[in-house]
Amino acid sequence: MNTQEIITLFERHVIPNYTRMPCAIVRGRGSRVWDAEGREYLDLFPGWGVSALGHCHPRVVEAVRSQAERLFHVPNTFYIEEQGRLAERMGAESEMDGRLFFCNSGAEAAEAAIKLVRLHAEGRHKIVTAEHSFHGRTYGAISATGQPKYREGFGPTVPGFVHVPYNDVEAARAAVDDETCAIFVEPVQGEGGVRPATRDYLTGLRALCDERDLVLVFDEVQTSPGRLGTVFGYQHFGVTPDAVTTAKALAGGLPMGALMVRPELASALRPGTHASTFGGSPIVSAAAIAVFEALREDGLLENVRAMSARFAERLEALRPRGLGIREVRVCGLMIGIELDVPGAAVVRRAREQGLLINCTQERVLRMLPAYTISAEEVDRGVDLLAQCLASPAANA
Repeated sequence: MNTQEIITLFERHVIPNYTRMPCAIVRGRGSRVWDAEGREYLDLFPGWGVSALGHCHPRVVEAVRSQAERLFHVPNTFYIEEQGRLAERMGAESEMDGRLFFCNSGAEAAEAAIKLVRLHAEGRHKIVTAEHSFHGRTYGAISATGQPKYREGFGPTVPGFVHVPYNDVEAARAAVDDETCAIFVEPVQGEGGVRPATRDYLTGLRALCDERDLVLVFDEVQTSPGRLGTVFGYQHFGVTPDAVTTAKALAGGLPMGALMVRPELASALRPGTHASTFGGSPIVSAAAIAVFEALREDGLLENVRAMSARFAERLEALRPRGLGIREVRVCGLMIGIELDVPGAAVVRRAREQGLLINCTQERVLRMLPAYTISAEEVDRGVDLLAQCLASPAANA
């Protein structure tokens, strides 16, 4: 089928809840994808950060192929070897002997975290989150999210969430009362504009939670595993939370989410309180194990750090060129380029030139490149972006 035929198919049969680009991607390899007409694109936003090892990474492909020949799925009323091995690996990498609950997405991991902290607190229910945060699109997750636009039309939402300014410890302190059970925070706000937390902020939240007997939850759906050049994002900042949610990059392109908690919190999710039919199935667990093997054995964490520095250097060099760049924010391979003007036209122009990027918060160009990206691909991507920013069409 060609692109127009695929678009027509969607118009007839699929609910139009997405704003879709007029492009049908049919094949991918590494940081490149091809559309139905065979046109090649450099993908610097692969699967919204899901395909973090690049499209169709050989380790993940082989893990899925091998597991598919043995067992696709078995319910969580049985013990699943692959899930157990993955939990062991993640707990060891966490340096907190973490215990795992597996699900299918970041929003589901957030839901599990909300349930766990309220059960653990035995009566306390308030959760402090940050303005401009994003935690997913389920009812609990949009209630936690600190952006009113995601709650419009859905009220009443889940009560008990208090939103305070990001990177402001005193604002969080002022919001805590005797009914508070937890603080939820993203080490780097992704959808909020690629805004990193300061080390002092996260250290201050850790101290506040210790002082008031609160659970500190880091939403690492975008920052782990590997996105900041460390296995978990909190390791980049040197501040250890009590619980971590993760998802996007976890299974190398397959749907998987997880909640990891300190051992003393794990018993709060006792049998009957929470579940996931597909969570941690053999096939996605096998894929996730392959992701962790690649991070450690293929030097990908080192490549993330090296390519992060290269992106930062190349993008900062564009700022004096009068291209409308207000600020460049690079944290690992989370990249935000804040513009003086709306970025939608730049994203459109980039796609026309064979470059796939994203825009969030109206003016922030966002890139979440694959950890396998090469120096040559970084340079090509930055050069294409510079051309698009210099084009009169970018401001149209």
